[in-house]
Amino acid sequence: MSETIEKVKCLIIGSGPAGYTAAIYASRANMEPVLYQGTQPGGQLTTTNDVENFPGYPDGVTGPEMMIELQKQAERFGTDIRHGWITKVDFSGDIHKVWVNDEKEIHCDTVIISTGASAKYLGLESEQKYLQLGGGVSACAVCDGFFYRNQEVVIVGAGDSACEEAHYLSKLCEKVTMLVRRDEFRASKIMANRVINTPNIEILYNTETEEVLGDGQVVTGVRAFNNQTGDKFEIPATGFFVAIGHKPNTDIFKDYLDLDETGYIINVPGTAKTNIDGVFVSGDAADHVYRQAVTAAGTGCMAALDAERYLAAKESDFEVSTSTYQ
Repeated sequence: MSETIEKVKCLIIGSGPAGYTAAIYASRANMEPVLYQGTQPGGQLTTTNDVENFPGYPDGVTGPEMMIELQKQAERFGTDIRHGWITKVDFSGDIHKVWVNDEKEIHCDTVIISTGASAKYLGLESEQKYLQLGGGVSACAVCDGFFYRNQEVVIVGAGDSACEEAHYLSKLCEKVTMLVRRDEFRASKIMANRVINTPNIEILYNTETEEVLGDGQVVTGVRAFNNQTGDKFEIPATGFFVAIGHKPNTDIFKDYLDLDETGYIINVPGTAKTNIDGVFVSGDAADHVYRQAVTAAGTGCMAALDAERYLAAKESDFEVSTSTYQ
């Protein structure tokens, strides 16, 4: 083996709740995990101002603070946490090969994928501004809806997830205005009917967002326009929710792992196993249903335990095979 190639027992790709939890369990199991943080150390939660629904934080915690604490916990047990991201993999043989920043090659006994998924946004400058400020733009109603209790919000989207999030917000907010780009929903009829029949949800068809309005710190409204007539108007709102989908960060694995039609990694039900022995998945790279920090952490635990059992089984098989020839 070339001196430029590093041998790792357990490589963890990604540094959100799933990756750090996997690291905590793997390091406590003496698997000597190496974790690469990726292009967004801490994952999506680093863009979340307040987290109040993760167990153990009675007064809440900011997303960045929570990720710093998880990182420290993983480091406490010996996880080797590194900057950089995995740019290429080769899972075609018995040795799992990965490349860091297109340069460094690592051979891994096990790989835990915790690369997550990225929320899709409209791409408006004003949207990104208030997203970064934590001032009223969100892609997760379940995460952030509580902060807009008894207020008026706007949500963009037309699929099942958008309808589900709008309905969730309607239970908390005084009014929910839903912007649908076409003249009909993409959602299933049962989901569309649910929002249509909810009194405090107003649906504006053929409507798109031109700008998210604010006072420089927080959102105060949305400027929208009818894409049929061109008419522009403003909607007062303190929150702007985007529900146009997520993109799993799994492109580099598509030649080796089974993915569903939208790119999420398919795991063996009830486990973190993939179709490749020794490669496991956790968090939002596989979960397109719940997408919560606590569920990501849970699957991080599963991935580490599955990886530990995989290594133990390999070591047992090796001991049996060597004793046979003695």
